[in-house]
Amino acid sequence: MKFHVLTLFPEIVESYFTASIMAKAVERKLVDYSLVNIRDFAFDKHRTCDDLTYGGGAGMLLMPEPVSLALDSVDAQNKRVIYLTPSGKPFTQALAKEFSEERELVLLCGRYEGLDQRVIDEYVTDEVSIGDYVMSSGEIASLVVIDCVYRLLDGVISEESLVEESFSDGLLEYPQYTRPAVFRDRAVPDVLLSGHHEHIRLWRLKKRLEKTLKNRPDLIESKRNSGTWTSELEKLLKEILDGN
Repeated sequence: MKFHVLTLFPEIVESYFTASIMAKAVERKLVDYSLVNIRDFAFDKHRTCDDLTYGGGAGMLLMPEPVSLALDSVDAQNKRVIYLTPSGKPFTQALAKEFSEERELVLLCGRYEGLDQRVIDEYVTDEVSIGDYVMSSGEIASLVVIDCVYRLLDGVISEESLVEESFSDGLLEYPQYTRPAVFRDRAVPDVLLSGHHEHIRLWRLKKRLEKTLKNRPDLIESKRNSGTWTSELEKLLKEILDGN
């Protein structure tokens, strides 16, 4: 997969592609990327890319000309273009999975008060928000999307690691432990030391339900309505609600 990131500040994004698992994915040619500086397409010596908004209001808006030329430079009209904005649809694991099936993605990072609507209308296929809050720019948001997407690509992370992650099947992940067996008087649960695979599976499933019920109860209802709710889950949930 290739990521095209269009931004006024490519240096914010660049370091991400040169470190850790992403760097290995790039080296193994599982991931490719291009960083496009929108300022390179400005018309004046000051490389101006923003202007006042029609109708008045606070702040500046990204101008359509340099942004559209930057998009044209990556053939954006023939690709999926993601514009990171607080007013977009929520970014979810399901959407990350959908994006991971594309060969190329274009991520457009906003600044100031955002982007001229005419550019959105002409180029953008997905307006995406990473949460109900406002950031100063789209670079960090674009990296959130990239990180969630690239790790789903074949060969980047083992399939086993992805199976029981939070949101992989509608529930949050179970708690995990490593050495030492006792840390500051807190011991690893006995069941995890038992070697009994079925008992461990049931313990983990119950813990997933407990965590989901505590932190994201809305996911329980969603899973009930998804057709993937089982009698085993119903039994474990009843035990939790009964205090067992």
